Amino acid sequence: MSQRFARGLAAASSMMVFLGGALGAWPGDPQAPAQQPAAAKGQNPPPKPQPRPQGQPLAVDPALVTVDDGDTVVIHWPGDEETVRILGIDSPETRHDAHKIPYDQSFGLEARAFAQGAFATATKIDLVRSATLDPYGRTLGYLIVNGKNYSVLIVTARLAEETVTFYGDNGLPQLAAEVMAAAKSAGAMPFEPPHVFRKRMRNVVDGPAPAPAAPRP
Repeated sequence: MSQRFARGLAAASSMMVFLGGALGAWPGDPQAPAQQPAAAKGQNPPPKPQPRPQGQPLAVDPALVTVDDGDTVVIHWPGDEETVRILGIDSPETRHDAHKIPYDQSFGLEARAFAQGAFATATKIDLVRSATLDPYGRTLGYLIVNGKNYSVLIVTARLAEETVTFYGDNGLPQLAAEVMAAAKSAGAMPFEPPHVFRKRMRNVVDGPAPAPAAPRP
């Protein structure tokens, strides 16, 4: 084998590895696919079952809800707190130093403000939980605000992209279908995909991954 051919083969192999990583699962996304094996390096563990009532609407006093960002809220039940990662959507990020996101993403503050407005003016909120928690122990569920699917509202406002295509319906097909229809009508979003932004920010904090070793001549 000539040296030129060997170098070309090594370069092609490196490019295949790069493309495999680029086209794989969304790195660090809070809604991890349920099928990821726990033992695989860098992947999330299997989902844990939701211990609370699930699958049916549960009334929530609007005064108990606080907003973290466009796709996450906290419900302050008496004597307990429940963090809800809202299903069907991924909104632009706001700064979370603890999560290695040192800057606000474009439209992140707008998405959070949209959520704050939606929940602050709500007179009726229902929570529909999925059967599993996310990898961080948070509830996965839809929030119905004044009779409307919140995920549909924020996608229609073009402040969140849909994630049903990637993660499936999480056992709530009707609500997921509403989000898909809204995304089709909304068209392309005006911001970088949040999962890409999260990966870039973690590279800022941790530094880029080391380059592969050069092939030996």
